[in-house]
Amino acid sequence: MVSVIIRNRNEGDYIGFSLQSVVDNFIDPEVIVIDNNSTDDSLEVVSLFRPILKNNLKVINIDNYTPGLSLNEGVKYCSKDTILILSGHSQITKMDISFVKTKLQEYSAVFGKQTPIYKGKKIGKRYIWSHFKDKGIPNMWSDIEDRHFLHNAFCFYNKKHLMETPFDEMLQGKEDRYWAKDIIEKGQSYFYTPAIEVNHYYTKNGATWKGIG
Repeated sequence: MVSVIIRNRNEGDYIGFSLQSVVDNFIDPEVIVIDNNSTDDSLEVVSLFRPILKNNLKVINIDNYTPGLSLNEGVKYCSKDTILILSGHSQITKMDISFVKTKLQEYSAVFGKQTPIYKGKKIGKRYIWSHFKDKGIPNMWSDIEDRHFLHNAFCFYNKKHLMETPFDEMLQGKEDRYWAKDIIEKGQSYFYTPAIEVNHYYTKNGATWKGIG
């Protein structure tokens, strides 16, 4: 049904929540964990899901990490036509896969609502969090960033579009925004929807959390 790519670098505190939410929301999911030389217990946490996912769980280690490189590598291992990119510190709380697949017939990507959680508390939606509104928006534009806005913490893609337009492997961040720009220039489009949602948990090194903790 769905291939799920999760990037991991010392996500031991939350990756179990991510994986459990995948198991809870999809039938027979395929999960590809792209690990960036983790030194915590995150891979041990991932292994707890081996009895459930069996051969549908793949763990791939990469060196010379960039966001785009890790995602492009993950796509190579995906056997499903629908791919979900899910953050290792995000937990799916609302899912309608039928809705997503219908939208993917029209759009190259569909990304969902995110609720930021800081040490257990829902926080006010400022800065990037203000983009996650309560209405669907095609080709979302960010006045804050002055560019198109797409977010890979929780985003579904048609595999064929990721094969045709891979992520830029030279970027150190915001690979999703640049991908959005690329596909729009090709005459394609993407869609934001609040019909699907995740909790996005605070991590000390998370770039989107600056000024929070």
